[in-house]
Amino acid sequence: MHPRVILAGLAVLAFSALARADDKPAHVHDTPEMAKCEKACVDCAKECESCFHHCAMMLAQGKKEHLRSLQTCNDCGVLCAVAAKLMARHGPFVGLTCDACGKACDLCGAECEKFPNDEHMKKCATACRDCAKACRDMVKVTGTGVNIIASP
Repeated sequence: MHPRVILAGLAVLAFSALARADDKPAHVHDTPEMAKCEKACVDCAKECESCFHHCAMMLAQGKKEHLRSLQTCNDCGVLCAVAAKLMARHGPFVGLTCDACGKACDLCGAECEKFPNDEHMKKCATACRDCAKACRDMVKVTGTGVNIIASP
């Protein structure tokens, strides 16, 4: 057997070993959960970016209690945008990213909820809660392992 054929076979086996045995199949594209999660991630990324700006304005006015929410909104918005991007292209890390995104949204939402009289913060908290739920639903379908789609 030719050495290149052997190397190619070994590479396929190595990539296959990356996925855990309990992972879901890689053919979960275009499910209702994925569509809902992708939309929720895009919406949440927008709200987090807007809330980040709002918190920056609050900090500029001397309201130091907004520092933590500024930071959580910034990071959460980035994770939501990455999750949406990976879902759009059916990336192999979609489950892993959605798991992290859901957890970040839980934390960011909790931070924004500390300001119950601030409508801007309430709107962000709601978007985070919706996104966290959509991400959890998505992970139930995809699993959190690396889904490498091999050619037949």
